[in-house]
Amino acid sequence: MKSNIKKLLKKEMREVFRDKKSLAMMLVIPLMIPLLVIGLSALFEMQMNKPIEEYNKIGFDYELSDVEKSILQELQIAPTYDKEEKLKEEYDKGNIHLYITKDKTNYTVHGLDNDTTTYASTLADKYLSSYKDYLQQQYLQQENINATDVLNILTVEKDIIQSENFFANYMINYTFLFIIMAITISSTYPATDTTAGEKERGTLETLLTFPIKSKDIIIGKFLSVAISSMITGIISLLLTLGALQIAHGMFTIYEGVSLMLPLSSLVFAIIVIIAYSFLISGLSIAIASRSKTFKEAQSALTPLTFISFFPGFIAFMINMKTNLLLSLVPFLNFTLLFTDLTNGNINILNLIAMIVSTITFIALLLVVIIKQYKSEKVLFSI
Repeated sequence: MKSNIKKLLKKEMREVFRDKKSLAMMLVIPLMIPLLVIGLSALFEMQMNKPIEEYNKIGFDYELSDVEKSILQELQIAPTYDKEEKLKEEYDKGNIHLYITKDKTNYTVHGLDNDTTTYASTLADKYLSSYKDYLQQQYLQQENINATDVLNILTVEKDIIQSENFFANYMINYTFLFIIMAITISSTYPATDTTAGEKERGTLETLLTFPIKSKDIIIGKFLSVAISSMITGIISLLLTLGALQIAHGMFTIYEGVSLMLPLSSLVFAIIVIIAYSFLISGLSIAIASRSKTFKEAQSALTPLTFISFFPGFIAFMINMKTNLLLSLVPFLNFTLLFTDLTNGNINILNLIAMIVSTITFIALLLVVIIKQYKSEKVLFSI
């Protein structure tokens, strides 16, 4: 039996490496990850270091006092004075980034919800806060009240230690999601070719006539797809680490933090990648085996890419935490465990739960596929 599996594995691997499309899926897709890392890092850098001239033009429908003008000058705000209707027209044309109207002591900040308005709104808030502080001090002095005693009646000190860099954490976790997607995409083509592809070419019927057990055939196909997926995952991980180091040297947003995973986290990350490669390979073969043609199998496998990506994406967006129960949930557990690894929180119990869950699902998938291949129905996908 082992000899048959070994021969079938060699056959399948030979076909994978001979096929240009399989090689492209395996080797070219990971090259997109460094481009993603550099591109997103450049975008973050640009947003963080946005020139003030791009958001400091603020309109006012009232005359400012000398104190207010001094505050604007200190905050580098470029003011425009006009009636509210005119200011709205200027804002719609993009000539100003925000405008403020005044009705007695009520100030209203006008604008649409976008990035430029957010930056301009921060400047407007600083201006209004500074002017409000000035007016409060003036009022208290007029009432012969010590302004310092009133305004400083409460003091607040912050002792918050920054344990992680937001951009570094965001980048590392999102690149892992794309590693997952790269593994998924790379597994679908060889899984399709070795099942529906062979069926369409007529070679599967010949293979089933050989004195080889269905179990050996499936295990050989499964291992070949899993190995090609693992190669994609490892290459993607190495390219990701290299891209993160390049980004660390290129962009100031990563100053003071390390983007390199500790050796222990790196080892566990590889374990997660291997486990995912086995699971997605089994699932891809199970789906593709039920298709009559290569094209039909590709269509059936397309949703798998989104299914593999979105659970982790949602978990990261809502800051979901790993626990023993979630470590048993396919797709979600891989992303949550990797997030823990990047934060240095290695929980062996959760890792073991993920491995046990993955092995269980793979075993069930193989049982279903082997049962399917024992019947002639596999040739007709009934």
